Amino acid sequence: MDDKLGLPYWAIGTALALGSTLLIGDPYIVSVVNLISIAALTAVSLRFVMLIGELNFATAAFVGIGAYTAGAAVTILDWPFLVAILLAGVVAAAVSALFGFVTLKTKGPYFLLISFAFTEAVRIVYSKSMFLGGNSGMVGIFPPLALDPWMPTFIMAVSAALIFALYAAERSDFGKILIAIRDNENVARTVGLNILLIKVACFALASFAAGIAGSLHAFANSVISPGDFSYLLAAFALAYVKVGGEDSILGPIIGAVLLVSLGSYALGLGGQEHIFYGAAIVLVVLLMPHGLVGLVRRGRDKLAQRRA
Repeated sequence: MDDKLGLPYWAIGTALALGSTLLIGDPYIVSVVNLISIAALTAVSLRFVMLIGELNFATAAFVGIGAYTAGAAVTILDWPFLVAILLAGVVAAAVSALFGFVTLKTKGPYFLLISFAFTEAVRIVYSKSMFLGGNSGMVGIFPPLALDPWMPTFIMAVSAALIFALYAAERSDFGKILIAIRDNENVARTVGLNILLIKVACFALASFAAGIAGSLHAFANSVISPGDFSYLLAAFALAYVKVGGEDSILGPIIGAVLLVSLGSYALGLGGQEHIFYGAAIVLVVLLMPHGLVGLVRRGRDKLAQRRA
């Protein structure tokens, strides 16, 4: 569990972040800010499932389901913008609940492999579905014209609200149960807890956030394709979590800000950009097993000891 962050800290941090989006005029910086917000929400979603001790590579699939749901709702069904975003989260959560009910009976590497295979299977479904654009993807996924200048602020506000909601869930009694399941599932079962149902609820909450992240991705870019939602998306999210530190919800946020910012300068490396993220995970695991947040916390504790 991370250090407790009170509501005033969240309010001040969110207000400063939202205020900064109003000062950005450069389109490229706007795109980077949008990417950071969506990446942070995706990474926090992945970390939430890690509370039960599982690494969920299917996060990429649920981000894609959210993106394609929102895209289809707007371009095919001509539904309102906000309805499309909410529908994206609901559909992703519903699919994840069914997927989780079937697969969360497995654990560890078995669940990891299943979630990896599911992500690739869903990506193939997109590429074979002509009504979704096939390999070419979907185009014309535009937000309302009046909202277009405010999209960075809107995307960051929605991401911040969902991140705080997941943080609140983690700090609640429900979050304590998730930690108990991760620490010793058999002990948690002896007190009468329905372990599978709790895992599915955790999975659905995380996937709802991932689906919303996908819808924000679709509206931010106006174009989506199957290649956007491969297993690499989950690998990037894992990099954000590991670099920032998985022990705190601030970790994925810090990791996303750092790696997305650095990655924006590594775009010219082409395929070597993936090596950049892989190397980041390796170095952090070797040198900073608790990430940047853990490094800061350790330095703070040492300073407190010296003062004492």
